[in-house]
Amino acid sequence: MGNFFQVFIEHRVWLLSGLLLGLLLVLIWAVRRRRSKIGLEELLEDIGMDRVSDVLVSDGMGGEISIEHLVLTGKGLVILDVKTITGSVFASDQIDEWTVMTPTGRISIQNPQRALHDRISALRLLVRNVPVFGHVLFVEGADFSKGRPKDIILADELLGRYRKPEKADLESIMGAFLPHWEAVCAACKPAATIGP
Repeated sequence: MGNFFQVFIEHRVWLLSGLLLGLLLVLIWAVRRRRSKIGLEELLEDIGMDRVSDVLVSDGMGGEISIEHLVLTGKGLVILDVKTITGSVFASDQIDEWTVMTPTGRISIQNPQRALHDRISALRLLVRNVPVFGHVLFVEGADFSKGRPKDIILADELLGRYRKPEKADLESIMGAFLPHWEAVCAACKPAATIGP
């Protein structure tokens, strides 16, 4: 009888341990997902003096092109296409379709660089005297250990490259870029949202 209770208690301990581990993993996943959304907002605040999101601008050929995030930084205007992909990304500049090995399987995504280059070209038509940069920002756990295409940037690199200037430099930068930024903002239209 004593062995029965001992086995019963051991199984309950293992079951309880497994349940707690499962809950902990779900909690970690939820916190990371929330942090990535908050983290993006904080990141954009840390690099930008101003920004617009989800806008349309003229493509210079009679159409419009969408821009997910456009940020006024101390180095010029930065276009950001944000990806929230977790897993190993197999990609190169010349490949049209990239492969992502996620924790749940394999997915394919279109090379986002071509669309980014179109956005950069459209914006350069609006502001010829201001530097325009563009990046595809991966904000979650993307792993490019097999090679990373040139326009891909991670959050810490973005912050290091475009961190908001000190207050002493801010006034002169704003004086130089502000008229161009205002012209860009005037040319932007809100992108239509899909939904009810």
